[in-house]
Amino acid sequence: MTAGVGLAVQARLNGELGSWVGDGIAATLASTTVGLVLLLVVVPLLPAGRRGLDLIRTAVRTGELRWYHLAGGVCGAVFVAGQGISVGAVGVAVFTVAVVGGTAVGGLVVDRFWSGGPSGPRPITMARTAGAGVCVVAVAIAGHGAWDGSGSLALVVLPLIGGIAIAVQSGLNGRVGAVARSPWPPTLINFTVAAVSLTLALTVRVVFRGGPPGRLPTEPLLYLAGVIGIGVIAVATIAVRHIGVLVFGLASVTGQLLGAVVLDALTPGRQPSPATFTGVAITFLALVLAAQPGFRGANH
Repeated sequence: MTAGVGLAVQARLNGELGSWVGDGIAATLASTTVGLVLLLVVVPLLPAGRRGLDLIRTAVRTGELRWYHLAGGVCGAVFVAGQGISVGAVGVAVFTVAVVGGTAVGGLVVDRFWSGGPSGPRPITMARTAGAGVCVVAVAIAGHGAWDGSGSLALVVLPLIGGIAIAVQSGLNGRVGAVARSPWPPTLINFTVAAVSLTLALTVRVVFRGGPPGRLPTEPLLYLAGVIGIGVIAVATIAVRHIGVLVFGLASVTGQLLGAVVLDALTPGRQPSPATFTGVAITFLALVLAAQPGFRGANH
């Protein structure tokens, strides 16, 4: 739940930074770089960090880990770039509920084919599918008001894709975290891969469309999204190994929605609509369903 609140705050910070810079990718790269620099300083100083990095190197060399297990940062880059691009237009609450839908569907699939948790893959049952389906309904309702106007539909679809990416990232991080025996080395790898991915994307954008029209603000708080991301990834790396991607994703929604609606209501810009509140209520229903033992889909 704490990680969910962090995601809501991170979304608002990345959205504000994106508005200043005029480019979601450039804004996201700036905040990601802040988090990466912090991790590069702290992780090598931690005994668990050094040991975990050695274990990961050994696992890659022996084939226990494949190269794609270390690519979770690409998914993270897709998600945070979506924050910077779409939050300012659709609001944090609509963005969050859209992410929930993507995470629900992605978590369902990742849990089915991912064997990184202690209980192994979790089958796609009718109950788990129904829980994910309720979240998709919530996305359709909450995003209805944002689908007016040119290009706004794409701005709702983008966080849906970001939610799927987060589910994949959580599964990959859980696998790497199990090998490293610590959440910090996978988090460092995620930020490194994300920074490289965003740098490449920004380079392509500058080549074809020119540089960002805005500028980086001097307000230091706007760059804390990367620091918040460190905590979110670390918590996810630990949790998904025990409860699975779908249940973790839906559990974190509680914090996301509480933080998102409050932020939208108390700050300037798009305010939560009745459709958004309806979507929030339906998403809470999905949480209640997923929390029931029969909805976890664990193997017996």
